[in-house]
Amino acid sequence: MIDLPTSVDATRALLAAGRYVADTSLATAVFLALRLGRPLLLEGEAGVGKTEVAKVLAETLGRRLIRLQCYEGLDAAAALYEWNYSRQMLEIRLAELAGEGRDAVAHSIFGERFLLERPLLAALRPDPAGAPVLLIDELDRTDEPFEAFLLELLSDFQVTIPEIGTVRAPAPPIAVVTSNRTREIHDALKRRCLYHWIGFPDAERELEILHLRAPGVPERLSGQIVRFVQKLRTADLFKLPGVAETIDWAHALVALDKVALDPETVNATLGVLLKYQDDIAKTAGAPAQAILAETA
Repeated sequence: MIDLPTSVDATRALLAAGRYVADTSLATAVFLALRLGRPLLLEGEAGVGKTEVAKVLAETLGRRLIRLQCYEGLDAAAALYEWNYSRQMLEIRLAELAGEGRDAVAHSIFGERFLLERPLLAALRPDPAGAPVLLIDELDRTDEPFEAFLLELLSDFQVTIPEIGTVRAPAPPIAVVTSNRTREIHDALKRRCLYHWIGFPDAERELEILHLRAPGVPERLSGQIVRFVQKLRTADLFKLPGVAETIDWAHALVALDKVALDPETVNATLGVLLKYQDDIAKTAGAPAQAILAETA
């Protein structure tokens, strides 16, 4: 089992070992979450690296990553557990054939062997490699009742199953909750978490990220990509490109054997950076050429 970092600098080095470039404020938030055993709520625009924090922690600490991808309508049955109804029905039928009593059957079919674990329950189970990393991704996509359901888990790292009782984690999982802030997360849940906002990186840090995540990109092209994206983020767009799009664009340009940006290539590959047609239409042609002229 790999020990948790003992300082902010060690936490930053741990993230760097997983090719994640963190500033001091993010490294501090991660260190405190690990040291205090508190969930960490990361908010920010899509593509800035929130989910990657959990992935890197699992990789560098040698822990199991358990991911709950949130969506509208998510409920406890999909997130925590549900009963294996088909197996229960089979057990009931076999018990009837064997002449077993109703009370004995009712007691037996609500045991652990008929329980289908979902991510939240799995995260509370002991693991020889150490407490797992629990990633609750894009919580803002769910409804408020699901947030209320999470309160017990994120405060005490336990859940109550009526037929079995309380399941409590022997060691708190490393919980990372992310939100793209499409809606506000309730204050009651925020109070149970440490909080950090991940913004777009400055040009220097984005270039460092690009070197780590796309090492095969020529130096001149890397600089052009970062300057272009940084300038593009000042435009009035519906969805600004994140770091993930910067990396994707770099890989796409290398795949096209480009060593420098040119207007034709920029226009042809805007769909890698921008995900809405209105944004592409607003940027293509003269606006993209003007940005390129400023950043070449």
